[in-house]
Amino acid sequence: MDQEQYVRRIEFSAATRILHWVRALCIFFLIATGFYLGYPFIIPHSTSEPSGFLYALMRSWHQIIGFVLIGATIFRIYIFLFSKDAKLERTSWKFAFSPSTWIALVKAYLLIGTHPEQKGSYNPIQLFTYFGIMLLILLMSITGLILYAHSYHDGLGGIVGAFFKPLEVVFGGLSAVRLVHHYTTWAFIIFIPIHIYMATWNAVRYPGGGLDTIAGGYRYEKEGHQ
Repeated sequence: MDQEQYVRRIEFSAATRILHWVRALCIFFLIATGFYLGYPFIIPHSTSEPSGFLYALMRSWHQIIGFVLIGATIFRIYIFLFSKDAKLERTSWKFAFSPSTWIALVKAYLLIGTHPEQKGSYNPIQLFTYFGIMLLILLMSITGLILYAHSYHDGLGGIVGAFFKPLEVVFGGLSAVRLVHHYTTWAFIIFIPIHIYMATWNAVRYPGGGLDTIAGGYRYEKEGHQ
């Protein structure tokens, strides 16, 4: 029997994979603590002792992990733009506006065609989706920093508050900023299950990489594929 030969190529660097999972864990944690801050469904037993500040603890952890997410996102953007290991990711933009690629891709997702040959790390739908998610993270970060500045008025909070005050006015005030922050959370909640399903579906239907690449970093392709 004829056997097809496959070659292994690096798809995502170790830094890219680590930052993906760091940001994923941060988002899950921020969603959980964010909902608690919006509706504190657990209240410590009241005593005369100055303790049991569960809400303050949740807010502190929410802010700490929020800064971790901001730092990881800045580092991820830097890697995408400047790292030589992300060259294959940047290559994806060359095919992002190809009508024939879009048509073939939609047909593949509708199960009436085959997946078009993928030159970069992402197909056009993935690329624009991830770009949109990056914008949502930036929006979430900015609104979160504005809210943070109203909790801590000195030090970093004072600097952030002065810098983002014009944006707070543009949003329509602190209450509107909080609503935008809350609605953006729901955008992530909608995206997460769709992302997991589509990544799994793509990996099962088109073996060779897919879901495995964000864990191991490698994609397997037929020998001779460029």
